[in-house]
Amino acid sequence: MKGVFFMNDQDTVRLLRECDAGAKMGVASIDGVIESVKNQELHGLLQNSKQRHEQLGDRTAQLLSQLGDEGKEPNPMAKGMSSMKINMKMMMGNPDQQAADLITDGCNMGVKSLCRYLNEYPAAQQEAKDITNQLISEEEQLAKTMRPFL
Repeated sequence: MKGVFFMNDQDTVRLLRECDAGAKMGVASIDGVIESVKNQELHGLLQNSKQRHEQLGDRTAQLLSQLGDEGKEPNPMAKGMSSMKINMKMMMGNPDQQAADLITDGCNMGVKSLCRYLNEYPAAQQEAKDITNQLISEEEQLAKTMRPFL
C-alpha cells in the first residue's frame, strides 16, 4: 500500500529517511578521511564508527522497506561540498588532526540535524525515534573520541 500512510507513518518515514541520509553521509565522511589517517588508534576508532553507521543505516533501510519506501540519499550539494572540504583540508598539515577536525564538524552537524528532525516529526513510531537517538549517540561519541587528535 505504498503512498497510503497515517500521520505517524508519514512522520516515521520522514524521520527514517533523514536517518538513512545521515548514516550514509557519516560513512562517506569517514571514507573520505580514513585512508589519509596515520595513527592506528584513530584509524581503528573511525573504522568502528563506520561499521556502526552502516549497521544503523541497514536497520533504517530495512524499516523503510517495510513501509514501502526506498530511503534517501544525502543531499548531492551537501555531499559534494563535504567532499571538496575534505579533499582541501586533508592536504593541509597533520592528516590525523585534519581528519579529527573534519569528523568532529560533521558529527556536530549531524547531531544538530537529527535533533531538529526528532522535533519536526513527533508522531514518528518509537522504533524510528530509537534509531535516531542511537545515531545521535554514535555521532556524539565519535566527536568525543576525536578530541585527543585535534
